[in-house]
Amino acid sequence: MSIITKLAIAAGLATALSTAAFAQADLSGKVIGFSQIGSESGWRAAETSVTRSEAEARGVDLKFADAQQKQENQIKAIRGFIAQGVDAILVAPVVATGWDDVLTEAKEAEIPVVLLDRGVDAPEDLYLTSIASDQVLEGRVAGEWLVDAVAGEDCNVVELQGTVGSSPAINRKQGFEEGIASASNIKITQSQTGDFTRAKGKEVMEAFLKSSNGGADICAVYAHNDDMAVGAIQAIKDAGLKPGTDIKVVSIDAVPDIFTAIAAGEANATVELTPNMAGPAFDALAAYWADGTEPEKFIITESKLYTAENDPQGEYERRKGLGY
Repeated sequence: MSIITKLAIAAGLATALSTAAFAQADLSGKVIGFSQIGSESGWRAAETSVTRSEAEARGVDLKFADAQQKQENQIKAIRGFIAQGVDAILVAPVVATGWDDVLTEAKEAEIPVVLLDRGVDAPEDLYLTSIASDQVLEGRVAGEWLVDAVAGEDCNVVELQGTVGSSPAINRKQGFEEGIASASNIKITQSQTGDFTRAKGKEVMEAFLKSSNGGADICAVYAHNDDMAVGAIQAIKDAGLKPGTDIKVVSIDAVPDIFTAIAAGEANATVELTPNMAGPAFDALAAYWADGTEPEKFIITESKLYTAENDPQGEYERRKGLGY
């Protein structure tokens, strides 16, 4: 069973969990390694910032490693953590496959591994738990919003996918397709990776516009994250069009910059992905170390749709200090 299916099943069967699921515990003296994907997006930077803050609040000595979006760097970092004899390892995996060997090494060293915000295609006994949103649901919510927004009118959609092979890219694509499946008036006409970055999102959107009658044949852009959406917005403006009006913009993450765009009428909707995956991870580890309590295998965080009706400027103010 793939991680996509497992996460979807878990989301369907389990009640969404958050930091409230565990009593926040003091982890003073614990050394925990964190292999982060990189800093490809504002959301990723916020996750790193929040993880560091959560670690400090609990007295954790956090060892941080930036993989610069390369799996080989992550594997090297994890092996380094194992060699150091850390108490646990957090990893936000850059892609879903290729983890069996290094996770087996961690298990043999009796070091629990917690996955953050992305899943892996590996035996479940190789990691303690996976803290993630329901990425399929995120895409589905975005698709269903678009179905309602176009109200039966024909709509050609261009899609900015995330990093090829990553679980968010796979799941958010699947979910969006499910969300628009009942609407024969909506079609995805072009789909290409923007690698979750603002610069690449802009570059790919420019190509979409050029191949679509200057953008006249595009009704909406669906981006797998907000950073690519912000890049797309700039490309649309550069083409002399009005993002949010001439071309609808819907994306995922709910970072501060997308709320600025929504407030300005240049984006239409975003689906939230909380950057606080570390809080539930640390609390799950605390319970596990205290008495051997096994956490749920998949701890699913909440996703929420935001539009211009949800005080976007206020949301920007509330989020701007989180490290995005």
